[in-house]
Amino acid sequence: MIKTVGVDEVTDSDFAEVVLKSGLPVLVKFTADWCGPCRQLGPVLTAIAAEEGDRLKVVQIDVDTSPETTIAYGVLATPTLIVFRDGEPVKSMTGARPKRRLLQELTDVL
Repeated sequence: MIKTVGVDEVTDSDFAEVVLKSGLPVLVKFTADWCGPCRQLGPVLTAIAAEEGDRLKVVQIDVDTSPETTIAYGVLATPTLIVFRDGEPVKSMTGARPKRRLLQELTDVL
């Protein structure tokens, strides 16, 4: 998986521990190495992870190597962003977007 600075990688095996049991809301990027828009979203998520790290955890999961989690949350396209709070998905967005727009979309979950 392409590394995104400041964004941890999760897999099927640690998703529940890292995401569902987190004390903070978690923004999960469902991604793939072959996905161009996913790469465009990398710097946006790096910036958000740095700026909002006290209020939001940001992680990514590879849809090809973690199919169970991908299927469990009905992810059909990449990039898909899902925000989890208290172990439940509370917001879902598909496609790359600029930082300002993503922050606006996250205001109701932060």
